[in-house]
This record gives sequence, structure tokens and C-alpha cells, in this order.
Amino acid sequence: MKIKTVEMRYEDVLTLPAAVHEKPIRQSIFFRTLLKVLSCIDLMRVGFTCSKIGMEKLSADEPCLVLMNHSSFIDLEIASSVLFPRSFHIVCTQDGFVGKKWLMRNLGCIPTKKFITDVALVRDMVYTVKELKSSILMYPEASYSFDGTATPLPESLGKCLKLLKVPVVMIRTRGAYLRDPLYNGLQIRNVTVSAEMEYLLSPEEIGEKSVEELNQILQSQFSFDHFKWQQENRVCIDEPFRADGLNRVLYKCPNCGGEGKMLGKGVKIACGLCKKEYELTEYGFLKAEEGTTEFSHIPDWYKWERECVKKELTDGTYRMELPVAIYMLVNTKCAYRVGTGILSHTKDGFHLTGCDGKLDYRQDPLSSYSLYSDFFWYEIGDVICIGNDKVQYYCFPQNCGDVVAKARLACEELYKLIRSGAEKK
Repeated sequence: MKIKTVEMRYEDVLTLPAAVHEKPIRQSIFFRTLLKVLSCIDLMRVGFTCSKIGMEKLSADEPCLVLMNHSSFIDLEIASSVLFPRSFHIVCTQDGFVGKKWLMRNLGCIPTKKFITDVALVRDMVYTVKELKSSILMYPEASYSFDGTATPLPESLGKCLKLLKVPVVMIRTRGAYLRDPLYNGLQIRNVTVSAEMEYLLSPEEIGEKSVEELNQILQSQFSFDHFKWQQENRVCIDEPFRADGLNRVLYKCPNCGGEGKMLGKGVKIACGLCKKEYELTEYGFLKAEEGTTEFSHIPDWYKWERECVKKELTDGTYRMELPVAIYMLVNTKCAYRVGTGILSHTKDGFHLTGCDGKLDYRQDPLSSYSLYSDFFWYEIGDVICIGNDKVQYYCFPQNCGDVVAKARLACEELYKLIRSGAEKK
């Protein structure tokens, strides 16, 4: 999938009118049926099945909040199938509206800006359940998983449940991540996909529990490890490209400590500095070609990278400075290519400069608990997105090695360190 782009001067983009907020519109049975029919093609190919737990508690015309873990595009096809014929609106990122606003609105999509406080989104969600009498599908992680485990949830999620006062349904997928992991460059594997749909919380239970208790419940529900599931269920993935792009996630060599020099190709990932190689087996394990296998489990390697980033932050040595190509999003007409610049990330947050000295943007480390970063964003490249409620800057690192995953880890760990420090005071 691609996105419409236009080249324009930075100063001219700033003069463009912002997108006008519009309330969600009622999703028609035609578009619900269209989504269902189109989804059936892919779901038949993957032998899709869905088990349901406690769903008899939810009446057919009762609005609910559907929470779903986010692995790949097939998630929407799964939801469209298992929720049919229920009317539902989909919370999705604003860039998904670019060049196709009419279609997205009629499909029932509600735009939001990832990892940015969005008061309009809350109002739209309340309007959807109270006035349109429609359900809401939400991916609360807001980003695809890099390593096959859960990404952080917003602390405001429990408050959202209290505000909506509707039942909460959970959809958990199995096999969706393994079929199309984000790092693998849109190469589809032959994996069976299934889902489990569970009635999680009633309005009465939500009313009885505190925000903290609700957040704890949701955290436990969004605790998963897709590689562990593959290993325990002996799911064989024997495609010869299964390690392609794995360096995007495993960017740091555990043998020599070098960064940005790993290369995942075929069934192996290797360090370009010390030359150590690891095979990604057909059952999801890593195995060193020679010597010790430091991490046989991909999430363990990724967790080690997180700890390394955290140490850099606490030692005061963390710094990232990247030459980037810069795109801007100020409305839903297109993404504007405005030039090049330098994106820096330190303990003080992000600092973006460029466009012949006209652009100078800073973002405080407490502005968000995580980072909108992505691999192969709309087939343009790996991206780091920062910004506010008026404009988002999509920064594409140029010839920097693999830095996107590290930037996300650093953003999350920096937020936690500063928050914990402030709480201690």
C-alpha cells in the first residue's frame, strides 16, 4: 500500500489549511458487507477459525468497545469477519485517510494521531456509542509489534472505559504476526491464522473497578509472545526469506556490541563487523552457526537491546543524530515532501532541524510514552514520526543503518525514567 505524496516548500506547507474535524458518520450495511466479502478471500487462504467466549452476554444491537492486538493488515479482515453484521467504527491513524478520506469515513474509520493527546478522538468515540449506537474497534497498542510481544498501552485506557460505559470485548489473534511480521518487508508466509473473541468486561464491572484496576486487567490481556506461541505449538515456517529484514529488530550484535551492521537475509542474520551468524529456524528459534547462542529467542534479544538503551540513558551517553528526509502531514490530502534535515534524540527529547534552516522543532521526552516508528512505511522507508496536534513530521533516516527500533526503545525508556524520577521527588 502506498500513500499520495507531493513535493512542496516547508514554508508553503505551513500556510495550508488544517483538516477540518468532522464527526463520524453511520457505517452502512453496504460497506459492512463489502468489508466482510473482501476479507473472506484472505481468511479462507489462512484457514481462519474463531472461538467465542461469553459473547452470548452481548446483545446484537448493543454498542461495545472491541480491543484487539495489532500484528498486521489481516487484523482488520479478522475483525470485519467476526463482528459482522454488527456496525462498528475503527479508530485508525490519520495518515490512513490521506488521499481516501471519503472511503475511510464511509468504512466507519475515526482518525487519530498516534501517541499524541487527542481530545477530539475521545469526543468522537462517545458520539459513536451514544448517538450512532455503534461499536468501536480499537487497537490500543497503536503500533504493530516489532518483536512479536506486546507494546505499551496508554495509561488513559482505563479512563476511556469509564467514560464510554459500554461492554468491552477482546479479540486475540494467533498466527497473524507470524504470517506477516512487520520486519519482513510485506512477504507473506504460509501460516494458519485463528482468533479468540471474549466478552471481557460489562458496564457494571467497569463501574465497580478503579482506573488502575482496569488498566491492570487490560495489561494482562495484552500480554503475549508470538514466537513463544510458535515454538510451543510447533508451527513450521520454512519460507526461505523468513529472516529477511530481521536486522530492523535485532540491530545490535550480542557478540561484539556493534550497532546498525546486522543483516537479515534468507534464513540467517549476521553481523557485518564480527561476522558472527545466526540461523532463524523453521520453528522460530535462533541458533548460532558457531560458538555460543547468546539469545535463542528473538524477544529476549530485543529485551537485551532495551536494557542496553536504558543503560546509555542512565549513564548519560545516549545520543542519536540522523540525516533524514522529511515529510509533513497537516491534512488528509497528501504527505508533503519538504526537504532534508537532521533529527537528534537525547535525554532532552527530539530536535528536528532542516529545510534550509526554516524548520526547528523540539519535542519534550514527556510528550509521549512511546514513539510512532515503523518499518517500510507506505513502501517509502523506515520512519520516525514526531509532532503535535497540528502537524506531524515523518523522518526517514538516510544511510544510518537500523535506528528506528532503537529510537522507539529510547523514547519509551526515557519517558519511564523521567516519570519515575518525578514521582520520587
